[in-house]
Amino acid sequence: MNFLFTWRYFKAKKSTNAINIISWVSVSAITVGTAALIVVLSVFNGLEQLVQSLYSAFYTDIKVSAARGKFISVSEKNLDQLKQLKGISGYSFTIEDKALLQFNNNQQIVVLKGVDSNYQHISGISRNISRGKFELGTADHPDAVLGAGVESGLNLVSDRSIVPMTVYLFRNGPAISAESGVQNLSPADPKSAVRSEQLAAAGTFRIQQDFDNKYVITNMPFMQRMLGLDSNQYSAIEIACPDPATTDVVKNNLQRIFGPEYKAQTRYEQNQTLFNVMRMEKWVIYAVLSLILIVAAFNMVGALTMLVLEKKKDIQVLKAMGADNRYIQRIFLNEGLLLGLLGGAGGVLLALLACWAQVRFKLVPLQGNFLIDYYPVKIIPGDFLLVGGTILIVAVLASWLPSRKAARQGFELKS
Repeated sequence: MNFLFTWRYFKAKKSTNAINIISWVSVSAITVGTAALIVVLSVFNGLEQLVQSLYSAFYTDIKVSAARGKFISVSEKNLDQLKQLKGISGYSFTIEDKALLQFNNNQQIVVLKGVDSNYQHISGISRNISRGKFELGTADHPDAVLGAGVESGLNLVSDRSIVPMTVYLFRNGPAISAESGVQNLSPADPKSAVRSEQLAAAGTFRIQQDFDNKYVITNMPFMQRMLGLDSNQYSAIEIACPDPATTDVVKNNLQRIFGPEYKAQTRYEQNQTLFNVMRMEKWVIYAVLSLILIVAAFNMVGALTMLVLEKKKDIQVLKAMGADNRYIQRIFLNEGLLLGLLGGAGGVLLALLACWAQVRFKLVPLQGNFLIDYYPVKIIPGDFLLVGGTILIVAVLASWLPSRKAARQGFELKS
C-alpha cells in the first residue's frame, strides 16, 4: 500500500518544478554512474582475461624452481615420483640465464631460455610463431626462436638471415680449457669467465611485449654446455595440468615431493604482483566512479526534502487516518529506492548497449603490441550485483534523513 503512495507521489505534478528537475537529475546521475561502473568493471575483466590468456601462452600451469639460488638438481627418486604424479599432462625441464646477443653491430641483453623437446607441448609459444619455425637445433649446432622485440632490436629477419648471431654467457662454474682440461679462469682475464657461441635464428614468436622484448628460446643441452651445468641441473621444471581445478592440489603434492628447498608456484603465483596491481586498480577506479553516485545522493536528498515539505498536508491526513511514523517513513524511503531503481535500470541498459557496441564495432582501440586491437569486454553477473548493492545503499542513505523528517512531523487538529 505504501508503495502505491510512493508511485503516485513520483508521478503527481508538483507545485514546484524544481522538485521534478532535481529528481530527474538524480535519476540521470545514477544512470550515468551505474553505466560507468559496469562498463569499467567489464573492461577490467576483459583486460584481466586478456592478460591471463597472453601469460598462459608463455607460463605453464605450475613451475618448480629453487627456493634459493638459480639452479636445481633433480634426483632419480624425484623424477620417478614426478612421472607417477596424477593430475599432470606433461612436464619440461628448462634452463634460463641472462645473455648478450650480437648481430652485426647490434647488441641486446636477453633472457636465453633452454628447453627440452617436451616444452612445445606444454607451452603456447609454438602456437604463436609469427615467422619461421619452432626449431631449436642441437647442443653443437643450436638454433633459437626470438621474441619479436628482440628480432627488431637486432635488426634481423629470423627466417631469412643466413649469418648467425653471437651469444655471450657467463659461466656458472670454473672455466675449463677444452685443450688441457684444466681450470682456465684468471682474475687478470675477466673474459675467461665469459663464453661465446654462434646461434642461428630459426623463427620468431609474438605474444606480448613483456616476452617479445626479453626472451630467446633455444635447446637445453646447449645451455647446459654453455653454463657448465651437470645433466641433472636445471633452472626449473615447468608442468602442465589438464584440469585447472586441480592445479592447487598438484602444486601441494609437488611441494611435498621436492621439499622446502624447492618452491612450487601456480601461474597466478608466478605473476602475483601483476594480478594484484590489476585488481587494486580495478577497485580504485570503482571507488572513484562511485563518487558519481554520491553526487546523485545529494540531489536525491534535496528532491526528497522538498517533496516532504510539499506533502506536509498529505502526511497530516495519513496520520489522521491512523498511519504511524514507520508507515510514513517507508513511503519516502520507497521514493528514494524508486529513484535509485529507475536510474540503476537505465544505467544497466546503457552499459549493456555500450559493451555490445565495443565488442561489435571496436569503438575504443587498444594501444600496444597485443593480439587484439581494441579494449576487451567481459560481463560478469557479480558486477551487476555489486553495483546494484551500491545503488541500494546510496538510495537508502540518501532517503533516510528526509523520510525520518517526514515521519516526525507533528499531527495537528484544526477546528
